[in-house]
Amino acid sequence: MSNSAILLIHCPDQPGLVAQVTEFVHRNRGNIINLDQHVDRHVGQFFMRIEWDLENFLIPADKINDYFETLIGKAYNMEWQLHFSEKRPRMAIFVSKASHCLYDLLQRHGTGEFDCEITAIVSNHRQLEYIADRFAIPFYHIAIDKHNKAEQEEKTTALLRSLDTDFIVLARYMQVLSDAFCRTWSYRVINIHHSFLPAFKGARPYERAFERGVKLIGATSHYVTADLDEGPIIAQSVEPVSHHHTVDDLKRIGKDVEKRVLSQAVYLQLRHLVLPFGNRTIIFN
Repeated sequence: MSNSAILLIHCPDQPGLVAQVTEFVHRNRGNIINLDQHVDRHVGQFFMRIEWDLENFLIPADKINDYFETLIGKAYNMEWQLHFSEKRPRMAIFVSKASHCLYDLLQRHGTGEFDCEITAIVSNHRQLEYIADRFAIPFYHIAIDKHNKAEQEEKTTALLRSLDTDFIVLARYMQVLSDAFCRTWSYRVINIHHSFLPAFKGARPYERAFERGVKLIGATSHYVTADLDEGPIIAQSVEPVSHHHTVDDLKRIGKDVEKRVLSQAVYLQLRHLVLPFGNRTIIFN
């Protein structure tokens, strides 16, 4: 498969934006593979994802960003990301003791559904080290408590940078990340939680949901920010439940939804289909 360039763009809406971007590609002999654009009239913002084949493109790949900024980006007050399809994203997975999300991510990676490199499995416990060994992925035990949190997070960031990690997936990692860590990895940490939040924050959410007679089991995947479980949403899903279901049934159904939603968010991230914008995201087709 030939290499392609992917631009994710947002800027104040104004006439001629689609024409300017597509003309930039056409003028330099690029063949557009995919284009999706949206105007949010409520906030007056333009959003666009455009992908084009680089086989005959006149601008060298390492110069595209500079050319785009000079010719278009600055003039239209754009913010953008540039990605290349031939570069496989490098993902780290953080876990604690629950294994269901980890197994699902590793299975999807092993079958080729996730086209990426897994740089590390990082955990504050050793319980899941055997899974990393089984899949031949480096495992790093980094214990964290209230006394060493800042030091251990700095150690974690140094490790991930040494491994050239692009983003992090929290696969039921039961630690609250510090504001400093969230800023360092802004829009590069994906988390999963049950959609009972904020109604059932804290411990034993399924038991408390059962006591309240919930009718839907849900999960939400989102980017991690300093505001706990309030980051921009990437993917969500629900399953209906009833009074026939026990607490164990709710946990089983919840795990299935969590796996599905987290994997959907990772897939979108790997395909560069997510554009963060303030407290929300734009998901392209």
